[in-house]
Amino acid sequence: MLSLLFMARKKKKSLEDLAVDIQKGNEEALNAVLDSYKPFVKKTVSSVCKKYISESDDEFSIGLMAFHDSIQKYEHKKGTSLISFSEVIIKRRVIDYIRKNAKFKDISMTGSRYENEDDHPSVTLEDTLSLEEFQKKEEQQRRKEEIIQFQQLISSYDVTFDDLLNQSPKHEDARVNAIHVAQTILENEEFMDHLLEKKQLPIKKLEKKVKVSRKTIERNRKYIIAVALILYGDFIYLKEYLKGRLGL
Repeated sequence: MLSLLFMARKKKKSLEDLAVDIQKGNEEALNAVLDSYKPFVKKTVSSVCKKYISESDDEFSIGLMAFHDSIQKYEHKKGTSLISFSEVIIKRRVIDYIRKNAKFKDISMTGSRYENEDDHPSVTLEDTLSLEEFQKKEEQQRRKEEIIQFQQLISSYDVTFDDLLNQSPKHEDARVNAIHVAQTILENEEFMDHLLEKKQLPIKKLEKKVKVSRKTIERNRKYIIAVALILYGDFIYLKEYLKGRLGL
């Protein structure tokens, strides 16, 4: 199995290319990738658990299954690396596993603590608040990971957060127009393919489809690219932010 992975690397076949082969049913490639990337899975899971995780731990099994699922669900055209995508999936699955087990543990411990005391509830307010705090921190972590993933993506389009801060349309009408341009790109497969492959807007073709001047499109180019990538990708929180502000 490892020889297959070695040959793929020797031929400069990326992990993303191997994922495409795996999605077409190449079981040998799947087994080779899973075996080769076990250290990556352990490292990712350990970072969530804040302790060393071995292959005999349940958390590792959860992480490996998550890595397997991320390979099957990965979409090469979306432009993100498989490692970045799978890291997010692994962390989410492990956090969900920890949360569920922590909740069960809280209930069990509380039950044994008050086993013979009928005047105490099975789950205390302190337990509930602890779980809510855990869930809040989990969501904050997911938001942070999504922002980092998005930052890595837009950097390949020569766009930075500073660009978006300084060059975004100042007036709401202008922002709405720019987002409508981004939606037009999203709804046109040819335009979206051009953006993903060329890393730039198909301005000549685009100006024929929208009621916005070429000059306006060029001036808001980076903002339009960023919005199109958010709408196209798996950016849950950033997408909600756009919908919340502009009613998309």
